[in-house]
Amino acid sequence: MTDNQTNTGASYAAAGVSIEAGDRAVELFAPLAKKATRPEVRGGLGGFAGLFALGEYEKPLLAAASDGVGTKLAVAQAMDKHDTIGQDLVAMCVDDLVVCGAEPLFLQDYIAIGKVVPEHVASIVKGIAEGCELAGCALLGGETAEHPGLMKEGEYDVSATAVGVVEEAKLLGPERVRPGDVVIAMASSGLHSNGYSLARHVLLEMNSLPLDGYVQDFGRTLGEELLEPTRIYAKDCLDLANECEVHTYAHVTGGGLAANLARVIPEGLTAELNRSTWAPAPVFRTIARLGQVDQAEMEKTFNMGVGMVAVVAEDDAERALAMLTARHIDAWRLGEVRPAEAGAEGAVLTGEYQRG
Repeated sequence: MTDNQTNTGASYAAAGVSIEAGDRAVELFAPLAKKATRPEVRGGLGGFAGLFALGEYEKPLLAAASDGVGTKLAVAQAMDKHDTIGQDLVAMCVDDLVVCGAEPLFLQDYIAIGKVVPEHVASIVKGIAEGCELAGCALLGGETAEHPGLMKEGEYDVSATAVGVVEEAKLLGPERVRPGDVVIAMASSGLHSNGYSLARHVLLEMNSLPLDGYVQDFGRTLGEELLEPTRIYAKDCLDLANECEVHTYAHVTGGGLAANLARVIPEGLTAELNRSTWAPAPVFRTIARLGQVDQAEMEKTFNMGVGMVAVVAEDDAERALAMLTARHIDAWRLGEVRPAEAGAEGAVLTGEYQRG
């Protein structure tokens, strides 16, 4: 081929994958990722594997949790706002780790995208890095994969795996739970990252509400309400467990409050929870009203305003509440653990919600 001839053969770029765009995305988000670090991190970005020095423990147990954000991403993509869903991603992983008392050490993300727009990828990673800082863990690495033909240009999906550690002697779980333990609720920041298929169906499809429309009950637009980032409880839970007799936690995600708490209540016991101790936020009431969604369906789909639950010894309940309040976490006494009656093991909700 002479110098003035053009190569018209197939190429990776012609197939829809731009190595240059990927490299540019790394350039943009590298400074953000470097801020989300810990002293135990070894090496830097760009290696084939992230390195982390475990440190000194007597009997360390490693914990790992993987998750994604779900169809909340559809809202972010519709609004062309990509800098908050990273916090959702981190929260869904690290707040699962702290249920057993594990301290989140590091997280690795995976971004699958139809077409790499460097600024969009950097915006996503910005949210992930900020979430890692809030959780006290390092963003150890990740992968961005361009999927032309499989995903449209504006589409992407994210997932991550977080790894933590807990001393075996400090492991939290159902075996620590006792009759008389107090169940403490920690308020959610909103829908968090669950139930968005139902929320979108009711609000956007059934009722055709515009994402940029102001909603009086929310005090902001519908889109802003739906993109409210998931609260990260990791540091609060770890500090609480260090100062109070915490027996276990429950992260309230898919399945709702009762189902998730039941996962950490041992056989023979039940956690009785009182709805009258709180009023669900307006977004939950709006979905229920506009979609005519019954209470049982709402409660198994959404967190209803409770994002994390602590099960603590009765003697430490007031101290735990005071600590959470001092950390600016809206917390309250939700119920208590009692011996189960036949067929009532796990967790049950009683009473009626407060009026909002």
